[in-house]
Amino acid sequence: MEILIPLSFFAMIAALVIAPRYFKSQERQKMAETLRVAIEKGQPLPAELIDAMSSNVRSPASMPSPQRDLRVGIVWLGVGVGLAALGFVMSFEEPDVLYPCLGLAAFPIFIGLAFVALSYLNRTKS
Repeated sequence: MEILIPLSFFAMIAALVIAPRYFKSQERQKMAETLRVAIEKGQPLPAELIDAMSSNVRSPASMPSPQRDLRVGIVWLGVGVGLAALGFVMSFEEPDVLYPCLGLAAFPIFIGLAFVALSYLNRTKS
């Protein structure tokens, strides 16, 4: 019974990674099937549709930008500060837990600082 908790945790992570890819693959298969039927019936295909299908098009929201980097950096900083606060609060009951929690909080804090720095570096290039 104790093995179910760690297994469910890793299954959840796998599902979060695999599920979007699976659904995107299903969407592409349906689009390809629709195109195949249209070609078989002799209907003309717009050039924009062919270009969109053949290239790896990224939406403007997923493109890197200084504002997006700043938002991501602030979220990472919030996660790190939250972990540090958790360690501080837990240290009232167990004093030995403070330093490991601060060490763990350092990772998201430095990731957040890197994103904030990237936002300022990319702002000067634009």
